Amino acid sequence: MQEDVNKYIEDAQHLMERAIEHLSHELIKVRTGKASPAMLEGLMVQYYGSPTPLNQVANITTGDARTIVIQPWERSMLGPISRAILEANLGFNPQDDGTVVRLSVPPLTEERRKELVKLAKHLGEEAKIGVRNARRDAIEHIKKAIKNGYPEDAGHNKEKQVQALTDKFIQQIDHLIEVKEKDIMTV
Repeated sequence: MQEDVNKYIEDAQHLMERAIEHLSHELIKVRTGKASPAMLEGLMVQYYGSPTPLNQVANITTGDARTIVIQPWERSMLGPISRAILEANLGFNPQDDGTVVRLSVPPLTEERRKELVKLAKHLGEEAKIGVRNARRDAIEHIKKAIKNGYPEDAGHNKEKQVQALTDKFIQQIDHLIEVKEKDIMTV
């Protein structure tokens, strides 16, 4: 029974870690005014009729702080790449010069910055919900174990351990959001 309770806690910790990973991945996509290849992560391009990730058909680099340069491995991909960027509605206007596609990252307005901060906070709240759900499930399993004969004192200690884990991950989420907010609001 001890192994089962420890497994519940391990599972909860794993789910909480995944919530943090997901949040970090999503925050990378939130624009900060600086050009980054991560802004195009997940963008799919039609490659001979099948949707393919952009990074599998082209090299993506930053020319400077405000420019993303996409160099396709085949010239015939320039049109589909430009089309995919426009259809994704990322706020970029692709410029095709015959060999590469350039994206100028416009400077963010104060209003847009505030919207992005709200988005980051929303993503943080979703991650917190994931962490709390993992906590709830672990505590439910521990309470069931107590009903099935697991020592009550040990069960309460395990619940405290789960709560401490939850607090640690919530603190990490708050820190990630705080860092992203500073990054977005920096002009």
